[in-house]
Formats: sequence, C-alpha cells, structure tokens
Amino acid sequence: MKIRLASDLQTDSIVDGVGIRTVIWTQGCSHNCPSCHNPGTHDFKGGELVELDDVIDRLMELSGQDGVTFSGGDPMFQPKECAILAKKVKELGMNVWAYTGFTFEQLISMGNPDILDFLSNIDVLVDGKFEIENKSLDLEFRGSSNQRIIDVPKSLENHEVILVNLNNKKNIIDYVSFKKEVLYI
Repeated sequence: MKIRLASDLQTDSIVDGVGIRTVIWTQGCSHNCPSCHNPGTHDFKGGELVELDDVIDRLMELSGQDGVTFSGGDPMFQPKECAILAKKVKELGMNVWAYTGFTFEQLISMGNPDILDFLSNIDVLVDGKFEIENKSLDLEFRGSSNQRIIDVPKSLENHEVILVNLNNKKNIIDYVSFKKEVLYI
C-alpha cells in the first residue's frame, strides 16, 4: 500500500504540536483556504507516492521525538493509510497529532470507517479550515482562532468536543509522557 506525501518526513519540529515532533506531510487537499501556508500540498496528483512500509521503517528509526504530527494537505483525504501509520506511531510509544480542515463533527458525521479508525489513534486534533479573517500570530499550534485543539480520546469517549488546555503546558507534556508509559506497561 502507498501513501501520497508532499515531502520527506520532517524531524525535530517544535511548532507542530507539543514537544519535539516528526511531521508527515500528506499530499492532497480540496479545502482551498485563502492564504493557506502550504498551497503546494493541495494537488491530489502532486507529491510522491511512497510505500507505507518505507514510511514505517523511517518511523522505527526515529529517536528523540515525542510524537508524530500528520499535516499537509489534509491527512483525512488518506485516512486508511494515515490510520496504519498512526497505529505504528502509538506502538512505538509516541503520541499523534493531526491537522485537518474538517471539523471534528464533520469527520464523525461522515461515518467513514477509515476516518473513524484514524481518529481512534489520534491524541490531539487541530480542526477547522484556516480563515484569514481570524488569523492570529498569537495562537499556538494553529493559524486562525476558529481552529480548535481537541483531545480526541476524551471527545470520542464523551461524544462531545473536549478541548486541550494549552495554558498548562506541564499537563500537556505530562499527558504526552503518560501516553508513552502506558504503551510500555
């Protein structure tokens, strides 16, 4: 099985979620948000098709990373492939963040089993289209104030959106560390 990526994996990111992260840049997006910071990832035929096994091999070689972030493009356009990779990331003891132009509610209402499988392996989801009129350089991990940073496991469990509290970074880092420890027990 192959996944279409916009570029090679990017390690050591500190802007795509809490901690030191590797980013998987997926290719393909139809949201067409005005002033998108990554328009080169929109073309569904752009980028490069890469074997999932090759990406998994790269993930297994990672060191010094707290987690993996799926971005793009929009990873929800390749949910089956991303779900497989997210499961592997979790097995490796790292947490998963993902960015999407869809809202959490839209993703749930689609009823797509691959999207639901991917969501079940995401710790934090940044949802919603980038809106230039809501752009703020003061926001962490998102470009516009309409976008939400969602605790996916709690949201799925409670059947409502539960936001991550970014005001207490220590709790987020403890949460990330806790997730790692739980996977090794």
